[in-house]
Amino acid sequence: MSKPQDTDGRPDSAKGVTRDIASRIASAKRERQLEDNRASANSSEGMSGMARGMRIGTEFIAAIIVGCVLGYLVDLGLGSSPWGLLIGMLMGFAAGILNVTRVVAQMNAELSAPPVSGVADKDDK
Repeated sequence: MSKPQDTDGRPDSAKGVTRDIASRIASAKRERQLEDNRASANSSEGMSGMARGMRIGTEFIAAIIVGCVLGYLVDLGLGSSPWGLLIGMLMGFAAGILNVTRVVAQMNAELSAPPVSGVADKDDK
């Protein structure tokens, strides 16, 4: 004979399997949510590699553009075309290199700094 059916139209063994699968899915969702929360907490503390690269590139290009604009304005005011633009571009390039080295040193200092915890070591007491 066939197994008795419950009110859902499924046999008792299928109902147990369904509960098992549902509990495993729920636990997997909870674990995934915990991982996502940890990942978002870690990513907010520091920048990703792409963000670091974009910041460095932006610092460099912005300095060159500012130098070129200032050199062009000097050329307009003094009529010394193209020397003001060339000197402004070279000064912008130098400023861009200084900005990049400053930003990279700052990022390296942030990465190498030990994490600060609220728990004191046993030796400190």
